[in-house]
Amino acid sequence: MTTGRIVLAATPIGDVEDASPRLRRLIETAEVIAAEDTRRFAGLTQRLGVRPQGRVLSPHEHNESARVAELLDVVRGGGTVLVVSDAGMPTVSDPGFTLVRAAVEAGLPVTTAPGPSDVLAALAVSGLATDRFCFEGFLPRKPGDRARALAELARERRTLVFFE
Repeated sequence: MTTGRIVLAATPIGDVEDASPRLRRLIETAEVIAAEDTRRFAGLTQRLGVRPQGRVLSPHEHNESARVAELLDVVRGGGTVLVVSDAGMPTVSDPGFTLVRAAVEAGLPVTTAPGPSDVLAALAVSGLATDRFCFEGFLPRKPGDRARALAELARERRTLVFFE
């Protein structure tokens, strides 16, 4: 049997019209769709006017290890596993990293269906230097931890981008 693939697909960040034709096709054809939140994914498919034919499931911290093994089996069996987050690219401060790491370690193909990036969009319109930047994701929530993290970054010369 032919080996399948894992596709990390970017989903619209705000405007559903940012969805690519490729994302729409993947939603309709993937054997399994691993969605960060199945309810939000259902809303997205409704707004896009597409209907998933494959099984939709939600890997999360409580079932992740069992789901990873199950998803890798789909790929080994020749199927496509589509991974989507609520908005933007999976694995970028969103679920998906554990699956990708396991797939890479198993020698299974992982690819992307690029699309909207809130990091790059915010950077592009910020007026800040864009030739060199550092993405830091989410800062710690606790004030002391946040202050320590910012103190460590205080001498950074590149433009810093954070999620909030």
